[in-house]
Amino acid sequence: MPMKNLDDLFVHMLRDVFYAERQIQKTLPRMARKAQSEELREAFEQHAEETAEQIEKLERIFEMRDLKPRGTTCDAMNGILEEAKEIMSECEDKDALDAALIASAQAVEHYEIARYGTMAAWARQLGMDEAASIIAEILTQEKATDDKLSQLAETSLNQQAAA
Repeated sequence: MPMKNLDDLFVHMLRDVFYAERQIQKTLPRMARKAQSEELREAFEQHAEETAEQIEKLERIFEMRDLKPRGTTCDAMNGILEEAKEIMSECEDKDALDAALIASAQAVEHYEIARYGTMAAWARQLGMDEAASIIAEILTQEKATDDKLSQLAETSLNQQAAA
């Protein structure tokens, strides 16, 4: 689909994040299983639940736009998740693995934060206040997940990996 204006860009990014969230939804359970820390495992499981809710919210935005919910391949997210899978299969030290899982998950979160921040601004600019509000809710969740991962890393898991 050619992107001729801001509205077209918004739809493209909506499809991009929809695809990305669905890929994340497939990967989070594996990350949870690989986590050695119970707190990290629980964080991944909680975010998997949030991700399912976020997908539903994105589907609502598609409905508002009278569009079929479908994704556009997101090469950036595919690359981030492929790197996470590689780390999970190659990291032998269990404590270092938790630190690596956090780093991988934060790469995902930072991508999402960038995308949702942009989408919220575009939705407001386009007069899509309800969509902007939904996207802002998702953005808040992504930031909270990133903060939680930072806290886990900085308060215990990085120290364990360094020991």
